[in-house]
Amino acid sequence: MSIKLSRRSALAMGMAALAAPTILRAAPARELRVGWQKGGLLGLVKGEGAFEKAFADQGIRVSWSEFTSGPPLLEAMSANALDFGYTGNVPPIFAHAARGNLLFVGAAQGSHEGHAILVPKDSPIQTVDDLKGQTIAFKRGSSAHYATIKILAAAGLTLDDIKPQDLAPPDAIAAFDAGAIGAWTIWDPYFAMAQERPNTRVLRTTEGLEPDYNFYSANADYTKEHPEIVRRAVEVVADVGKRGQANLTDTGKIFAKETGLSESIMTRFLTRNGSDLGLLGFVEPKHITYEQGVADQFYKLKIIPREVDIASVVWTPETAS
Repeated sequence: MSIKLSRRSALAMGMAALAAPTILRAAPARELRVGWQKGGLLGLVKGEGAFEKAFADQGIRVSWSEFTSGPPLLEAMSANALDFGYTGNVPPIFAHAARGNLLFVGAAQGSHEGHAILVPKDSPIQTVDDLKGQTIAFKRGSSAHYATIKILAAAGLTLDDIKPQDLAPPDAIAAFDAGAIGAWTIWDPYFAMAQERPNTRVLRTTEGLEPDYNFYSANADYTKEHPEIVRRAVEVVADVGKRGQANLTDTGKIFAKETGLSESIMTRFLTRNGSDLGLLGFVEPKHITYEQGVADQFYKLKIIPREVDIASVVWTPETAS
């Protein structure tokens, strides 16, 4: 028996099919695009080929893009040009204040003295109080921005007491050498590199001010579509960190090869007080509390345009299940 449909019935059935709910499944990931800097563990991950090994059986290609600081790295991530990356504590706050399309997915303990304000060796600046009225260079929206605030606050000063100048590390080095700035706030390994230069003196490090956490971020859409890859990426970095901490001699050599910096610079960076590459994992409540405090300070100082709720932009394997 054949069944004939009128044109009106066929149209009605077609419209009903369009209205019916469909199950959309994310296509398998073909690539993991990683943003890295000279500091942080990703240089070691890259040098070991750890991501490439971890994702080879899934046919996932890993690509690497190097950045001189965190803000442009997260700008690229928000623009869907990166999937995973590492920065200091402040860049994610600025990115989320701008409603960036990313999530906190991992956290690491930083060195107690991994940031410093540097001055020329023969500078008349002898104390932090002497920075009043001076031009201090740091990358706006970076961990050095926050380090400047904390070091000044410890001496009873604020950003209003100095002349901030927004410079990325390569430009800051040039300005420092030219005598165009009075001081420079920077993070490792640029800090360690500067210490090996005869024209540089450390005015004050961040040691004793507060804990320092660094963060791993991932593109929000990528994380939603491929949570298992993001989870595995954090686990791989944590594993590399533990092995790297257990053999700092080889770790320094790999870092030196990947970054183009000397082994002595990397050794200085890796052996800072409180440094431990193995203290890394998924975001925990203590990290959220810390980062919320940093975000609140930037909002209170009217440096970012809106409040940021850190807990609402954190991803963990538990929240994904």
